[in-house]
Amino acid sequence: MTQKQSDKPSRRQQILEVLASELENSPGERITTAGLARAVGVSEAALYRHFPSKARMFEGLIEFIEESIFGLINRILEDQKSAIRRSEHIMTLVLGFAAKNAGITRLLAGDVLVGETERLRSRIDQFYDRLETQLKQVLREGEMNGELSPGLPVGPSANLLLSIIEGRINQYVRSGFRLSPQEMWEDQWSLLEGLLQTRD
Repeated sequence: MTQKQSDKPSRRQQILEVLASELENSPGERITTAGLARAVGVSEAALYRHFPSKARMFEGLIEFIEESIFGLINRILEDQKSAIRRSEHIMTLVLGFAAKNAGITRLLAGDVLVGETERLRSRIDQFYDRLETQLKQVLREGEMNGELSPGLPVGPSANLLLSIIEGRINQYVRSGFRLSPQEMWEDQWSLLEGLLQTRD
């Protein structure tokens, strides 16, 4: 295999990229394997040689979301020591990821999963549960270090931060990708930061 050939994305990777593109270009529409095969430029049979079902294709995109987000969160935890800064960077990361991956964001919003297998919806639930747990751990460490406002409840606070992430993502999808999840985020974070951090 030449270097040029080895640099080409695999057919499996190409299918996932085209699926993400179709999700972005057809907001609110159901993606069919026939339409996806046409967009990739292969037969449905060829599509199924790489993925046994559409659910498996969606799972491939969910795995990409998980690996991307939580891999970068680990770097944030290494680079940032303050709970407030960690919370800000984690939320900014997820909203930025959504803005750059509009089609994939439909998976996070769940609209494209209507009528799909329960397993896929469970995977998205698990993603958000894991994200909330991460935020809770960050805030709990901040509480122990005296960074958070006295008496601030860690569990409800982490859930509030998660709800804001989910809300911004859902607004983005509902608007047909017109309202960026990053719009007004700087001002919104300033409000949240004021609620979270201890006052001198």
